[in-house]
Amino acid sequence: MASMIEPKLISGNSNRPLAQAIARRMSMHRGMSVGLVDARVERFNDQEIFVEVFENVRGEDMYIIQSTSNPANDNLMELLIMTDALKRSSASRITAVIPYFGYARQDRRAKARTPISAKLVANLITEAGVDRVLTLDLHAAQIQGFFDIPVDNLYAAPIFALDVEHHFKGKLDRLTVVSPDVGGVARARELAQRIGSGLAIVDKRRVKAGEVAEMTVIGDVAGQICVIVDDICDTAGTLCKAAEVLMAAGAKEVHSYITHGVLSGPAVERITNSVMKSLVITDSIAPTEAVKQAKNIRIVATAPMFAQAIMNIWSGTSVSSLFDAETLGPIYEGMYSRG
Repeated sequence: MASMIEPKLISGNSNRPLAQAIARRMSMHRGMSVGLVDARVERFNDQEIFVEVFENVRGEDMYIIQSTSNPANDNLMELLIMTDALKRSSASRITAVIPYFGYARQDRRAKARTPISAKLVANLITEAGVDRVLTLDLHAAQIQGFFDIPVDNLYAAPIFALDVEHHFKGKLDRLTVVSPDVGGVARARELAQRIGSGLAIVDKRRVKAGEVAEMTVIGDVAGQICVIVDDICDTAGTLCKAAEVLMAAGAKEVHSYITHGVLSGPAVERITNSVMKSLVITDSIAPTEAVKQAKNIRIVATAPMFAQAIMNIWSGTSVSSLFDAETLGPIYEGMYSRG
């Protein structure tokens, strides 16, 4: 049974367009206007972050929408300070909606005398007063265990499956899903099973950190439309190189589906000039103008899924139901046709 307390959304500065889109989708679900709580998240002259909430939040079920993307430290501090402001204002429950969880790549000690920063960030979020976390495609699933509070980790694969079925209608039998490295095989297999396609792997061999010496394709991609799947694209060097290797192996076309488009440094230029016909990313990170104008980069919406997940958390119903195409399909009705 749904709580009598209505869910309330508040947003930091990291991805306000996504927060507004989630509010609009929730308005459609609720049949009543759902807006963002009136607040200001500003900086003093010395760049200290200041938060002031202008509405009463006492006893409310609050959802802070804030990706910890670039600038990661500023956006993380905004999240922590907003949490403290709500906690001290007697909010009954605080859920951090983090579409992109920064520091997730630092999930283990790969070398001696290095930190596990993902665990540190999890501690900071928990100690600040967050009661629950809702996020999307964590770089490593075990990061959920870094928190001592409930974590709902959504997946982009169901949305990507809808997008692939829509844009490659009539060509699905010629599609091969490709993992850009051995570590991402589980993610690629998930999409391949959803769309009923084959699976291939690009095996990377490094002579030293940050330098790929050789790439080998494991699997037959000759004459196939290849779809590379990964969770993060940063500088796009490895992704573009993988696309070249696939084309050299006889692939007809190469497309990529990446959950989090970090796209830093020369990434957009590399993608624009690459052999990839398209790169599809989600809006978990607010796109830059360069990303918006790139001719072969397309953005898919996550607001419908996040809005429904928030509604399910609020009402105490299943969040994992959103992993099923039968549940997610109707939520994206109007965007994709599966007929």
